[in-house]
Amino acid sequence: MGLAVFLLAFFFFLSKPKWVLANTEIRALMDTKAALDPENRYLTSWTSNGSPCDGSFEGVACNGKGQVANISLQGKGLYGKVSPAISGLKHLTGLYLHFNSLYGEVPKEIANLTELSDLYLNVNNLSGEIPPEIGNMANLQVLQLCYNQFTGSVPPELGSLEKLSVLTLQSNHLTGAIPASLGGLGMLMRLDLSYNHFFGSIPTKVADAPVLEFLDIRNNTLSGNVPLALKRLNDGFLYENNLGLCGAGFMSLKACNASELNPSRPEPFGTGVNGLPREIPETANLRLPCNQTHCSNPTKSHHASAAVVTVVVTILLAAIGILTFIQFRRQKQKLASSNEISDSRLSTDQAKGVYRKNGSPLISLEYPNGWDPLADGKNLSGNARDVFQSFRFNLEEVETATQYFSEVNLLGKSNFYRGILRDGSVVAIKSISKNSCKSEETEFLKGLNTLTSLRHENLVRLRGFCCSRGRGECFLIYDFVPNGNLLRYLDVKDGDGHVLEWSTRVSIIRGIAKGIAYLHGYKATKPSLIHQNITAEKVLIDQRCNPLLADSGLQNLLTDDIVFSALKTSAAMGYLAPEYTTTGRFTDKSDVYAFGVIVFQVLSGKRKVTNLVRLGADACRFQDYIDPNLHDRFFEYEAAKLARIAWLCTHESPIERPSMEAVVHELGNCSSCL
Repeated sequence: MGLAVFLLAFFFFLSKPKWVLANTEIRALMDTKAALDPENRYLTSWTSNGSPCDGSFEGVACNGKGQVANISLQGKGLYGKVSPAISGLKHLTGLYLHFNSLYGEVPKEIANLTELSDLYLNVNNLSGEIPPEIGNMANLQVLQLCYNQFTGSVPPELGSLEKLSVLTLQSNHLTGAIPASLGGLGMLMRLDLSYNHFFGSIPTKVADAPVLEFLDIRNNTLSGNVPLALKRLNDGFLYENNLGLCGAGFMSLKACNASELNPSRPEPFGTGVNGLPREIPETANLRLPCNQTHCSNPTKSHHASAAVVTVVVTILLAAIGILTFIQFRRQKQKLASSNEISDSRLSTDQAKGVYRKNGSPLISLEYPNGWDPLADGKNLSGNARDVFQSFRFNLEEVETATQYFSEVNLLGKSNFYRGILRDGSVVAIKSISKNSCKSEETEFLKGLNTLTSLRHENLVRLRGFCCSRGRGECFLIYDFVPNGNLLRYLDVKDGDGHVLEWSTRVSIIRGIAKGIAYLHGYKATKPSLIHQNITAEKVLIDQRCNPLLADSGLQNLLTDDIVFSALKTSAAMGYLAPEYTTTGRFTDKSDVYAFGVIVFQVLSGKRKVTNLVRLGADACRFQDYIDPNLHDRFFEYEAAKLARIAWLCTHESPIERPSMEAVVHELGNCSSCL
């Protein structure tokens, strides 16, 4: 009897950890819910008597071992706090709480999630300092804390995150120096520190980060010499609005003087004694005999230790045997599934693979003939297949980026959304309904191939595309251009901040000309392309006041009636060449005509180009076609030349209009256009 009781108690002891684990995770989830959703409005599916691994807990996913591995609650309207209780979810690998209204501090206990690879807390109202304990999260790969209210400095401890590839801290109230320790992150590819209050110099160690591709430090108060190593990033290095920066070889930066090249004060968080980073304390004894505060004598405890090891090994062997038997019984009762996730990590990238394996309608669009335009390898050569794969997005990425197509992310029109991708970059996502797309497989595929082939500094860059059968839409993902379109700078009042200087106007005209010339095949190996719908609304202005032409090649994806509908608006605004009404055809000279209209608009500052403007340009009467908001601050020679170009480009006869190649050449002879 005594032996039976002992065995029963022993079996209960071995089984208890699994039972305790399940209950621990339930308690952690319920405490986390109480903090995130204090009024129980959005997480009603989380119940104390439920099971988080059966799919009933919204936004919760488990790994193959039945442990909570992923919480995805982005864009759910949560307005509570992040609870320290979340640290009880020891096997969590992905935590996505972005695009909510969470407030309060990030608990330091979150650092106990040592298996976490993705931490997304961006676009909330979180405050306080960034917990330095996060530096202990050894598996962290993506840390998104941008667009919050964080204060204080960046903890140097973040330099211990050896697997970190993305760190975004932009748009907070952070201050202090940039820790040089971040330069020791061998996997760091993207670092965004813009729109904060950082001061001091850019650490050379950060500039030398081995795989760094993107560094944004705009809108801070940084100073000193910019390390030459950052030139390798090209457009991936953004540094505007740091008046104290200097350096050779960087556009818009002054040359450094002797004191700036050799500062009297050391680099912030720079190298300390014997080449060791300052933030890492030195110690005289790196090999401690044990982990306890007070260590016992090893020789006196030798026999006791051996006895303890023997008992522990025996218990462990028995436990393994019993648990193996239990697991075997459970596996026999469980239906086999090819879609199980055996790995304990469930990151975003792995989730994508699971969705595709399950045949979820995330990346296909039903056409009348059954064509899936993004089917792997279908009707594609090897090179084209590789290109398409690199441009593919799935619906989960688009939904997450746009906060599930939230109205707050609409960009003025019903078919454009602002979004933030997983790497922290901002994009504009254009939605195209299934009924607006070409129905023929070959035509749609050809149009899509055209869009992915366009590469020019004056064209909006296409990042990728996604087609969703479930939504009946395709999405085009472009780089976000922050300063709106050219219409924003026309018909403005003097003093409202949107009046363009003369040199900026000339630069915009030149950039538009170069973009159109590229489409027409000038200095390019690709076939020529006619834009067909060039307007001031299609000219976007970036943070450096460079123009980027939007919707290039888009007509190759759309049905004829949709294209024609857009052209009616273009014609009403005066951009449509007169010969189109008789021929119904577009040529490169049609684009030239629209370009001429835009030149008149930029010179006059008006949306409507009147006959007075045209006649004034022909007669060289500056008062009739130059924006009065310039207050005569322009070069007459350049104004006359640009007016002449506009007049020729809008000639009634297409034969009399110059080619865009000739226009670019002529603009190259204009002093401000260089």
